[in-house]
Amino acid sequence: MELNVITPTNKIFDGEVVSVSLPGQAGIFQVLNNHTPIISSLKTGEIIVELAEKFEESGSNTMIKQIDANHISISINSGVVELIDNKLIVLAE
Repeated sequence: MELNVITPTNKIFDGEVVSVSLPGQAGIFQVLNNHTPIISSLKTGEIIVELAEKFEESGSNTMIKQIDANHISISINSGVVELIDNKLIVLAE
């Protein structure tokens, strides 16, 4: 599954992932490959990403924290997520 995390000023992350846990308004939910299409609002919290490949940091983005070789955390204040055809787009603040 492809994940794109975008803010009004920056592209935070763009890459292949195995799973993504998101802070939805009604609670944390997880998206896996071949998940049914979804649109949801997000609240303040952490997006936990299981990467398809080892994380290689490119730059000093303060929103991204490396958990281990295959997991990262992305801090957001709010946002919207859309998943269609294994392409997950997060518009975040």
